Amino acid sequence: MIRVLVAEDMHIVRGALVALLRLEPDIEVVSEVASGDEILAAARTSRTQVAVIDIDLPGKDGLTAATELHEQLPEVRTLILTSLGRPGTLRRALAAKVNGFLLKDAPAEKLANAVRGVAAGRRMVDGDLALAAWDTVDCPLTPREIDVLRLTAEGRDTLEVAAKAFLSTGTVRNYLTTIVSKLNARNRVDAIRIAKESGWI
Repeated sequence: MIRVLVAEDMHIVRGALVALLRLEPDIEVVSEVASGDEILAAARTSRTQVAVIDIDLPGKDGLTAATELHEQLPEVRTLILTSLGRPGTLRRALAAKVNGFLLKDAPAEKLANAVRGVAAGRRMVDGDLALAAWDTVDCPLTPREIDVLRLTAEGRDTLEVAAKAFLSTGTVRNYLTTIVSKLNARNRVDAIRIAKESGWI
């Protein structure tokens, strides 16, 4: 039996995923969580083999949680679920060392097959999405610039971003100016839109 943890914050979606997986004779759902902060502890106590993780979770996001699992429980395989089939999102997932990446609108049988695949040590990624990711331009922003833009996208003002990122307000403004320039954006709102559509934040 493959021991699976399901991490999804939307109760109906989580219930559907669990119900689908429980139909499979070789898969056992051993844990269900609703936030990224719960994943590591739940995986440890339930002896999870495969963690099926929604990319957009409250607390730690799915990729951060997957990275944490990879570092602290390397025997746990990770399968990321997302409704955002953007090449940039896939590239971020692969950089986080996830073992599989599946769109939420994929046919139900693909989920069980993806769980089996990652459990067996294979990397399971949608073929069309992988080709699209291969053809896309790398993110031109540095990790620090991405952090600043992500904090700004959360609705924080310059003072709040500076406090959260341990930077001066002048440095935050400089970063935002550089980001707008690098992305050929009209302003910071446009830069956020471009980065989100590309899957960089």
